[in-house]
Amino acid sequence: MDSNLKYDAVVVGSGPNGLSAAITLARKGVSVLVLEARNTIGGGARSEALTLPGFIHDVCSAVHPMGLASPFFKELPLEDHGLSFVHPDIPLAHPLSGGRAAILERSFQQTAQSFAKDRDAYLRIFSPFLPRVDDLFEDLIGPFRFPRYPFLALNFARFALQSAQGLAGRSFQTEEAKALWAGLAAHSILPLRTVSTSAIALVLGLVGHAYGWPFAKGGSQSIPDALASYLRSLGGEIRTGVTVSSMKDIPECRWVFLDMTPNKIVNIEGLELSGCVRKQLQNFRYGPGVFKIDFALKEAIPWTNKNCARAGTVHVGGTLSEITASEEAAYKGHLSDEPFVLVAQPSLFDSTRAPAGKHVAWAYCHVPNASEVDRSEVIEKQIEKYAPGFRDCILARHTKNAREMERYNANYFGGDITGGVTDLRQLFTRPLLRLNPYQLNKNVFICSASSPPGAGVHGLCGYYSASNVLK
Repeated sequence: MDSNLKYDAVVVGSGPNGLSAAITLARKGVSVLVLEARNTIGGGARSEALTLPGFIHDVCSAVHPMGLASPFFKELPLEDHGLSFVHPDIPLAHPLSGGRAAILERSFQQTAQSFAKDRDAYLRIFSPFLPRVDDLFEDLIGPFRFPRYPFLALNFARFALQSAQGLAGRSFQTEEAKALWAGLAAHSILPLRTVSTSAIALVLGLVGHAYGWPFAKGGSQSIPDALASYLRSLGGEIRTGVTVSSMKDIPECRWVFLDMTPNKIVNIEGLELSGCVRKQLQNFRYGPGVFKIDFALKEAIPWTNKNCARAGTVHVGGTLSEITASEEAAYKGHLSDEPFVLVAQPSLFDSTRAPAGKHVAWAYCHVPNASEVDRSEVIEKQIEKYAPGFRDCILARHTKNAREMERYNANYFGGDITGGVTDLRQLFTRPLLRLNPYQLNKNVFICSASSPPGAGVHGLCGYYSASNVLK
């Protein structure tokens, strides 16, 4: 666009959002450069051999329900650039005592039927939205604006603007349905008494029924690799091993996009911010962190309930009351003896992840922000509760505490993988209370998960940030 500049735009950070911002610009003929501090691209979507040779682990994110739901990704020819998704037999299982398990099938009718007494309640919650899920997401997944489908949005708000604890208690009778809802809501990393937690549960449930909860074949790294390949085909450039701590580290350009969290942005030397913007960024709130462990296994996890071996994701946390207590503890800065544990088992469905006959598993629990406590013992104990003999399957393990998660990915401040608290107070003001929440100054914009619509491997934070500039 500007013949006097080598690049019209520079994007700092090569996570899915940074690459999506770059692609959005490059598709409109904007010359763009992406700078990445690490030697590999990907941000929160990287894969490595963390334990033993031949075992491929997802370092951060592993399961990608929003990858298929993203309206932006749907526009891109990512399959032509090597990306494919692998679907487990069922998206999600939630084991309970006595060998029971709540199961989220792709069919919401089948899922509802499994809850017996709660069949009608489950149908009442999900059936109004599944036929129009794309319309609903068009309104929900993005910056705050007047909805194109207001009656659909208002109907969604009836369920979404309730706490997960309250809605589950009022709507469901069975332990299974209550537990499933609690596990979905716990992805918010908020106390289940928080109003916005039912919104998270409903969205993730809808995505599971409409699109599934797939893995990227070969590992999460396949997603940024495909995005990068497409960006290069459009003429975009990527440089790795370039740390940006000052505006002087960025080549002269017309626009700068920061796939960075507010805590890091305010420390960029030479970045001109108004007093109001700087104060809002400094006051941006972060939530609990995570403790993560990757397992190399000599055989698959021996779940008592065999349906858990058909699921890509398993929520290990017990009942509604147990999950509520666990999430409340992490938010208040305490460690739970029985934490809610998210488990992913990609090698059951993707043979590229481990040597023949062997498996990988990925698990994390929520902990106080910046915690350095090793939670391996309690995580393994929780899994063993529903899969006796699990410890005997372990060949090797690799752990990252909350502080180490931040050292690996600077956007995970204190191990907060959601890019900041997503309660109602901050959901619509992240990171700035203004009509254009992406604009930091005249020429600099944020495009990380700390901007709308928030966490998830969907590229929409980058897409909306860049689209606002192009308008």
